Amino acid sequence: MLKALFWRMNFFLKNRQSAKISRQLGDGVKSVIVDSKNGILAVDPRDLEVGYKLRNYGSYGLDEITRINQLITTKSNVLIVGAHIGSLLIPIAKNCNKVVGIEANPNNFNLLKTNVHLNKAENVSIHNIAASSKQETIKFQMNVVNSGGSKRLPKNNEYMYRYDNPEVIEVQAHSLDEYLNEHKFDLVLIDIEGSEYFAMQGMKEILANCNTLIVEFLPHHLKNVADVTVEQFLSLIPKQFTKLTIPSKNEIHPIDIGGVVLQQMYNNKEGDDGLIFTK
Repeated sequence: MLKALFWRMNFFLKNRQSAKISRQLGDGVKSVIVDSKNGILAVDPRDLEVGYKLRNYGSYGLDEITRINQLITTKSNVLIVGAHIGSLLIPIAKNCNKVVGIEANPNNFNLLKTNVHLNKAENVSIHNIAASSKQETIKFQMNVVNSGGSKRLPKNNEYMYRYDNPEVIEVQAHSLDEYLNEHKFDLVLIDIEGSEYFAMQGMKEILANCNTLIVEFLPHHLKNVADVTVEQFLSLIPKQFTKLTIPSKNEIHPIDIGGVVLQQMYNNKEGDDGLIFTK
């Protein structure tokens, strides 16, 4: 009870802080430019997660970028599903052959498009769609305080997903196997706030052809957004992968043991921003 109250208060204060920033800058200011270690990036000043860290600390996700760069070469092709504003995509693009980025939130996509241009990332192509199991129109909520938390409308829309009263819009979703002409990527990264299960259902050929899969694993997303079990989630991991790396635990497991560990993490409400599946 006390933990839930703490989080509600935390979300409430963040929402007030974001609204205050918006009032101070005025409605006409939609982004500010930051010269960060991730690149020159346009960020939403109301964003108190990725945007805040880029503005105030000059970087975001450098450890994850380092891990990814160790898994690719200058000849690698990379697919990022959930590209957000490009804080990972831009630096990764400097170290590989080509990057394809998928971003569903139109506000984030506009910043992403700007950031690709600002950094002259000519080896990047981006698409403003949602990844799903099929071509469909889905309801999508656009969070402001944490724009990276924008997501398909959850089946169980907990307060943590809607504390900033996100606008709900309709976006076009596609199976990436059907939407993308290219299906061979050396590394695929999927971080779409609980819709990973739906995306993987629609990209079985792409996943079967990749060497490395990085995917977000958060128990509350599996439960509330996708409404699937760990077993159902793991059923979509292609058979060519034999190892699971869990960065948050600094552990590497054979895939069969990894499944047991993930179930324990789910039971303990422990997540990881990027599980790494390799051959």
